[in-house]
Amino acid sequence: MLTTLIIIAAIYMGWSMGANNAANCIGANIGSRHLSMRTGIIIICVFSFLGAVFFGDHVITTIGKGVIDLDSLGGDKKNVIALTILFSAAFWTTLATYRKFPVSISHAIVGSVAGGGLALNTAIHWDKISNIAICWIITPITSYILAIIFYLLFRFLFSIRFIRRRRRAIIYFFVYVTSAYLAFMWGANDVANATGILYGTQGFSTVSAASIGAIAIILGVVTWGYRVIDTVGFKIMNLTPVMTIAIGVASAINMHIYTSFGIPVSTSHAAIGAMWGVGFVRGIKTINLQLAKEMVITWALTPVISGVITYVLTIIILFLK
Repeated sequence: MLTTLIIIAAIYMGWSMGANNAANCIGANIGSRHLSMRTGIIIICVFSFLGAVFFGDHVITTIGKGVIDLDSLGGDKKNVIALTILFSAAFWTTLATYRKFPVSISHAIVGSVAGGGLALNTAIHWDKISNIAICWIITPITSYILAIIFYLLFRFLFSIRFIRRRRRAIIYFFVYVTSAYLAFMWGANDVANATGILYGTQGFSTVSAASIGAIAIILGVVTWGYRVIDTVGFKIMNLTPVMTIAIGVASAINMHIYTSFGIPVSTSHAAIGAMWGVGFVRGIKTINLQLAKEMVITWALTPVISGVITYVLTIIILFLK
């Protein structure tokens, strides 16, 4: 029964992640009105699945076995912590999606893993969590810097006469390519948040865990992804095509680097940090600062709240047993 519930919770986690984080891959391009919602969803479904299956094993290993010592737990405790981790992170992500806020799924799942580890009094690899937390801080900063560089570069390139004559075709080419690249890296990094626990506790292979997570993500994108896409695409700032191309390239490269090292980071941090970078070049007044403040607060609260929910649920289930 617990194993069945864990698989259902993993699917729920993937669904909630797809609903919330799809916006980070295609929201900016939809906001610039150079990508339709339907086309964007097709791109993200195809390429996030490919990224999860072919490049997702790096971060799955980290989430599944790199944060707490799961091998020191008995079968029952391992199943209990798997269930509470997935449900807690998914529940918080669902609430954030309802509020149309892009949140860090990596924050939610790592906070939940730590909360569950504390409840069971098992060994927690705090050094690993500290390294991940440092990367969480660095991610939006590096995206911010990369976005400024790429925005200035692309703005210069599109001022060249030869390119300017073919501007429309070139813009559409880059919009599609950057959306696909970022969706691929999102699938590769974030699928672990849904199914890394299946790998760590249920004996799933990285490929089978990634496949389950990728399908669940697609369901989330298709059914509820439009809510946060509306926020990222239209409410943070007014976006031009050149801005969205710079945002996509900066975010994807950033995610690619961390994924290669097996570090779970936030696509929300990468994408929103990049948006703030190009917004800085265009002028600080172009950024919705009130929304930015609310996002930062939500990001900071995510690991804490997810960890507390997991801790409480784990204690309750162990008491009832």
